[in-house]
Amino acid sequence: MIEKTVFTVESIYREPLDVKAFCFGDTSQKTLCIMGAMRGNEVQQMYVCSRLVEELKKLEVHGAVAKDKGIMIIPCANYYSMNIGKRFWAMDNTDINRMFPGYNLGETTQRIADGIFSEIQGYEYGIQLASFYQPGRFLTHVKHMVTEFTSDDGLSDFGLPYAVRRTPRPYDTTTLNYNWQLWNTKAYSLFTQSTDDLREKATEEAVQSVLRFMKNRGIISYPVHSGYITSIIDESDMIPVYSPCGGICRITVKTGDIVEKGQPVAEILNPLTCEIVSEITAPEKSVVFFHIASPLIVEGTVIFKLVRNKI
Repeated sequence: MIEKTVFTVESIYREPLDVKAFCFGDTSQKTLCIMGAMRGNEVQQMYVCSRLVEELKKLEVHGAVAKDKGIMIIPCANYYSMNIGKRFWAMDNTDINRMFPGYNLGETTQRIADGIFSEIQGYEYGIQLASFYQPGRFLTHVKHMVTEFTSDDGLSDFGLPYAVRRTPRPYDTTTLNYNWQLWNTKAYSLFTQSTDDLREKATEEAVQSVLRFMKNRGIISYPVHSGYITSIIDESDMIPVYSPCGGICRITVKTGDIVEKGQPVAEILNPLTCEIVSEITAPEKSVVFFHIASPLIVEGTVIFKLVRNKI
């Protein structure tokens, strides 16, 4: 393993922000880059990367990393914000993952994005440990943006139950995933089941999925479980279920559950009397992919995202 600093931001009042990378295999080869936390609350994403560093150190010692492949892992790019519990850049509340490919004469987050991207572009594969835009509970899944540069090749190699195709919107064009693709990197975003808290089971699921991808792509030799037969779905095909009113939301199912049409899945309670104001039922037979975590909701909130069960 080789440790190196890929980018540094000097500070008047704090120690410099050194973005660290850990490299394995043939460092002259750009085979796979894994990008961790870019936001200050992405503790789980950083932890998954650190666990991968731990695993790859062992594999490299035993000669299980292919000699003609190179792997780089960047666990965290924004521990300034992480240290003070802010999701976005501490000084101006901007999001590094909305600044790619970056600009070396721009604002701080633009310069960070530029410094990182200049190091990680050109890799054959890129995996970003991303956080879900909507707080809640969801199934671990891999996602890529559907552009003229992508195909579904590689999505099934993670061995996760679901892989999601997302049609990019204008604001997606400044993300790492999209810009990796513009520079001919096969890019994937891996979403684990939490962000600002550690879940060992979800961490292990994510670590094993990345190791499974590396094994299937010939980057490592490792006896990993083959995983699931992946269902590839379009994000637009998910069924959203909205709250008809505000109140306390009591979820009565879990992610991964198969629910029947008409089955009760949640209750909206009057926050002062605990009376059931509304009962939420499944619109059709489906799998619970996502449900909201916040107990207090307003009218029109997306409570669930469901995947049609075609069986």
